[in-house]
Amino acid sequence: DLTKVEGIGPQVAELLNNVGVLSFRQLAATSPDQIKAILDQSGGMMVNMNPSTWPDQAQLAAAGEWGKLKEWQDELDGGV
Repeated sequence: DLTKVEGIGPQVAELLNNVGVLSFRQLAATSPDQIKAILDQSGGMMVNMNPSTWPDQAQLAAAGEWGKLKEWQDELDGGV
């Protein structure tokens, strides 16, 4: 469930799923620039999103480091 990443809601998760990013591992292997390009192509409010931390958050989730992820997310605002 990619919405466990701070900054990703259901619409963004669906958008990422539609381009083949289905897991935390896949998201972790996707650069912020690649994610930004996907968001920009979708238009609307998604062009204003900043995915800079999403791959690193996904890496923690993929590794099962939920405590570390939660601690970090408590410091983030909208995923940044």
